[in-house]
Amino acid sequence: MSLRQMVATILSLSLCLAAAAGLVAGQQAVKTGNTLLNPPQGAKALDDATALNELLPLAEQGNASAQARLGLMFHEGRGVAQDYKEAARWYRLAAEQGSADAQVNLGVMYGQGQSVAPDYKEAARWYELAAQQGKAAAQFLLGVTYHEGQGVARDDKEAARWYRLAAEQGAADAQLNLGVMYHEGQGVPQDYKEAVRWYRLAAEQGTVAAQFLLGVMYHEGQGVAQDYKEAARWLRLSAEQGKAAAQFFLGLMYHDGQGVAQDYKEAVRWYRLAAERGSADAQLNLGSMYGQGQGVAQDYVRAHTWFDLAGASGNADGIKYRNTVARKMTPDQIAEAQRLAREWKPTIGVPR
Repeated sequence: MSLRQMVATILSLSLCLAAAAGLVAGQQAVKTGNTLLNPPQGAKALDDATALNELLPLAEQGNASAQARLGLMFHEGRGVAQDYKEAARWYRLAAEQGSADAQVNLGVMYGQGQSVAPDYKEAARWYELAAQQGKAAAQFLLGVTYHEGQGVARDDKEAARWYRLAAEQGAADAQLNLGVMYHEGQGVPQDYKEAVRWYRLAAEQGTVAAQFLLGVMYHEGQGVAQDYKEAARWLRLSAEQGKAAAQFFLGLMYHDGQGVAQDYKEAVRWYRLAAERGSADAQLNLGSMYGQGQGVAQDYVRAHTWFDLAGASGNADGIKYRNTVARKMTPDQIAEAQRLAREWKPTIGVPR
């Protein structure tokens, strides 16, 4: 596979994952403007362990802000035992009074089936009520809802509209997903410059996927002038946060000397980090480095192991290269390589 083909494959997969990653990141309890150290008017500044006694009377008197805070405490188990039913009860009381924080968090509970049956339509209803009040987290989640067609008819234009409203408020996940929409021409005309603009805004906030995609845009010269040094800079930022695709891509750049001085040892280092996360392409390239003795001492056993793992992860070339290197090995070496492959486990989770 050529570098350009690898880039195309990585980019295609990453665009699919960007929206999904945003959904996961967004579906967490939204922190309200009043923290437990700065509680609603009428309550003293207290820590998690004692805030319950101050908030409960206010909540029982109908204070929506206190009800929302109690919901969050029960949702996250802060100062109280985690209890989704109690969280949903307090969120609902506050949401029915118009609390945008409670509305979005109640929507999250419906979306994830926490104490209530999963109900995407109910989730979308609460997201929309909060979104109409300008709550960026709700606008983002409503965008995801339309993008995925969960609880509503799929509508990319509506998804882009809600992503934009959240993105303009600085919501990094929304900026990322709006960039993806422009990149792919979903719900908006395809526009690489706009994609770059939104990726950059999210990347500057530290969003891993956005840093990776911005690096790819610089590498390919899409929406910006081609600049391998800038590509390597953004890919490194993403790779250092653990994104396997960025680690693999950065390994390729060190391998070929694009935007960085050619350095096989650095290529091996980044390939290894991605391979240990389960990246089949990185496992294949790491096996090749061992087989050829580039950046590491030549080691057919480790080459065979990584080729075997790449094949098991879905890279057809892994099996072919494993069989090729096996012809240079003794039966004992093959047995050792197979043992290493059987015992191998991802050290940092799955590739992302």
